[in-house]
Amino acid sequence: MIEKLRQLDLRYSALQAKLSAPETYDDPALVSRLNREIAELEEVVTAYRAYRQASEDVAAAQEMLSEEDAELRELAREELQAGKERVEQLEQELKLLLLPKDPNDGKSVIVEIRAGVGGEEAALFAHSLYRMYTMYADRHHWKCQIASVSETELGGVKEIIFTIDNPGAYSRMKFESGVHRVQRVPETESGGRIHTSTATVAVLPEVDEVELEIDRKDLRIDTFRSSGAGGQHINKTSSAIRITHIPTGTVVECQDQRSQLQNKERAMQILRSRLWQQKADAQAEEITENRRSQVGSGMRNERIRTYNFPQGRVTDHRIGLTLYRIDSIMDGDLDEIITALAAAAQAEQLAGMKE
Repeated sequence: MIEKLRQLDLRYSALQAKLSAPETYDDPALVSRLNREIAELEEVVTAYRAYRQASEDVAAAQEMLSEEDAELRELAREELQAGKERVEQLEQELKLLLLPKDPNDGKSVIVEIRAGVGGEEAALFAHSLYRMYTMYADRHHWKCQIASVSETELGGVKEIIFTIDNPGAYSRMKFESGVHRVQRVPETESGGRIHTSTATVAVLPEVDEVELEIDRKDLRIDTFRSSGAGGQHINKTSSAIRITHIPTGTVVECQDQRSQLQNKERAMQILRSRLWQQKADAQAEEITENRRSQVGSGMRNERIRTYNFPQGRVTDHRIGLTLYRIDSIMDGDLDEIITALAAAAQAEQLAGMKE
């Protein structure tokens, strides 16, 4: 690890020297690239230099232990203890900084929620999850926009697809992929019995045209009239778009934008993300955040999290975390759960490095 850090430090210094060279400023693209690479290295290099200084302080304190003066020796012991603690702290920080970063963490996301087992109650729960995520996004000042929705008569959703437009949203939202289970008494239940239902959540990183090029000859694009709420404009015009990717059979519909062009652009955005995910799954089976493993079949035994309303608790089964504040969580207070999941993922990566 130390040799790798030393090389990164040398690289950082070389980049700074190149950025300071007079001829560099004649090339704006080069300046931008150098600044970006320096910014990427800055945090780890700063921590490494602090670690190196702390290690030198420990060595100096150890030498002072041989001093004849008793006060100096006592001072050295204090500095040695503080220095060792500082070195240990920086070692842990550097290990985390050197962990491989998810290349998608800086992206916006597309979220797909579908009702699973449980009929109308599952559709109502799917709507509750959508509300929870939009409130979570609002807490972080992220912008949400519905791409398509299939509603039920009682206010539930069979399926809803929406985007969260904010760089970095994927780094937090990716932990929400999987089967979510709810245990509660449905409003339609007259006998007061607790029902168990599920909904599936898939979180996909947004993929732009540069990352995945789609041959337009492989697409079939159909237009149709939007259904559901939206006013006279939506009901009277064929503004909804259905795009079929013929080679894979992947179908995307978008009907929530005002114009056909906007719906087409959003549908293409969702299609790129789905195809990119399929390609990633095929190339690397070890990737766990692929769409199929995220959503499973919607059966109850594949759950990642349970929302138990009678007991007021939410349990994330991946890390064994239980919180007794279901109301605030359903109102979008998800940070404690997501932070714990991110910490567990880091710990797993660190364990893998030791192996």
